Amino acid sequence: MHSSPYSVLASPILPLATRHSLALLALIDLGLPLGEPLVASWTHHSPIPSTCKSSDELSNTAAPPCILGVDEAGRGPVLGPMVYGICYAAFSEQDFVAKLGVDDSKVLTEPMRNPLFESMQLPHQRERIGWAVKVLSPQDLSNWMLRTAKYNLNAIAHDTTIGLIKETLARGVNVKEVYVDTVGPPEKYQDKLSRIFPGIQFTVTKKADSLFPIVSAASICAKVIRDAVLLHWRFSESIAPINRDELTYSPGLDANNSNSSPWSTQFGSGYPSDPNTVKWLHGHLDPVFGYPGIIRFSWATCEKLVNAKGVEVKW
Repeated sequence: MHSSPYSVLASPILPLATRHSLALLALIDLGLPLGEPLVASWTHHSPIPSTCKSSDELSNTAAPPCILGVDEAGRGPVLGPMVYGICYAAFSEQDFVAKLGVDDSKVLTEPMRNPLFESMQLPHQRERIGWAVKVLSPQDLSNWMLRTAKYNLNAIAHDTTIGLIKETLARGVNVKEVYVDTVGPPEKYQDKLSRIFPGIQFTVTKKADSLFPIVSAASICAKVIRDAVLLHWRFSESIAPINRDELTYSPGLDANNSNSSPWSTQFGSGYPSDPNTVKWLHGHLDPVFGYPGIIRFSWATCEKLVNAKGVEVKW
């Protein structure tokens, strides 16, 4: 019987920190750079499923046609990464994908998402479904969106999606149909993708993750990876924040660990409406330097706080 780190994640018996640690171990087994400071963006591709490979590669037989879904996690938060996920499978495996139970990923809680993600890593499942993620660091997002020629979120999303599709094709996956949760007007986005990939049929629509299981699977991958990155965030900055008036101090992962950070990791979900995030933002604002690299400096939430509480600098 398969023993899974995720099988106990929903158990109320285990402390939350223990469940999170088990989740991290399962993800580290995949070779992901979790628990390390996230400064630069990175991409991870799973092995290509055998069902997506040619049955006779020596004779150059075409690989089976595949469907691919695209979705993201973390577009709105003021802190942490934005993660794009894709999932793909052979046409013949569409019923299998539907039976994974990934329908409408937005209604799934973290303890529900994690086991679904892990089920994709089991040997017999890994041969039937592939996935990849692109983790966009908050520092990259800030740099891109604050440069003179602004690189906005929609353009970033488009380019990231295009990049993941190109990389998947380059690995030999015969992608023939792609389903995308829309960013911006769906018709224009669909036309753009169709021009770039003329041999692929695209469907770009709102709420694609509730309509197409392959998109729901991609959404789960993106959400689980983003949750794991934030849960085990390790700050690259070693200098403690000055303003802790509104901060309940809790150092990094382990106060006894030499790699622990003086910055609190109790920053909530990162959404501006989250009280924990608001409290963290007010408690960690340095009047000169603003915030550590976990923050997206291009977000209006950050800009307003820095302008209101920061020291004015004249250049």
